[in-house]
Amino acid sequence: MSTAADYLHPLLSVKPKIAVVLGSGLGAFADSLDNAQTIPYHDIPGWPQSTAIGHAGKLVGGTVEGIPVAALAGRAHLYEGYTAQQAVYGIRALHELGVESVILTNAAGGVNRDYKPGDLVLISDHINLLGQNPLSGPNDGSLGPRFPDMSEAYNKLFRATAKAVGAEMGLNLVEGVYAAVPGPSYETPAEIRYLRTIGADLVGMSTVPETIAANHMGMKVLGISCVTNHAAGVIDQKLNHTEVLEVGERMKSTLIGLLRDLCRTL
Repeated sequence: MSTAADYLHPLLSVKPKIAVVLGSGLGAFADSLDNAQTIPYHDIPGWPQSTAIGHAGKLVGGTVEGIPVAALAGRAHLYEGYTAQQAVYGIRALHELGVESVILTNAAGGVNRDYKPGDLVLISDHINLLGQNPLSGPNDGSLGPRFPDMSEAYNKLFRATAKAVGAEMGLNLVEGVYAAVPGPSYETPAEIRYLRTIGADLVGMSTVPETIAANHMGMKVLGISCVTNHAAGVIDQKLNHTEVLEVGERMKSTLIGLLRDLCRTL
């Protein structure tokens, strides 16, 4: 990670304390930053490339009303062939650059029957069903403890702040539990029934490794899921990635407004 941080440090004119990771179809926020500097992932040493549709694969440094922000438009997923350690490369590099807080966004399927496409849900907790953990292997004590606490993986104060910011925008931001699965195939109806039984409200293929790594390093995390589709079996409809991207496009202006307000407030 130090190689990436060493490369980025002289290139970025801003020194961000907060970063935003943008999920499938949700990358428009990066283009809204003021004084933006764009660095493609393929230019950054060691940085995993984004191959999924809807992930631009670029780091953008800029400001939101003078506040320095870094945005990652796209992430690495395990289903692309990356390990959990590779999937958190960007989070670790951002920490080395001085980022103390991170907003993780994702596109998610609504397991909770009360959710509908277009809803924005604050992640209150997660269930790791990926079969991998980015902290497996020797622990680097300079980054964090061998056994980090995860009892408040998603910062409680950040969630309260996000609810207040959302209310000012007319948004009713509810909280839910996010289950991470490997993908890339969508879940079966039986798997969704299982996820609902064990307490999941949302399902996706990302976010959890980043959350674990961020907590390990003492970073504060806010997670936001954009519900882009009903999960399998909730309604009688086939699932496809086009729907995910279409809902992301429809929610673009709302999400940009929310993220900009959060960057000012957190």
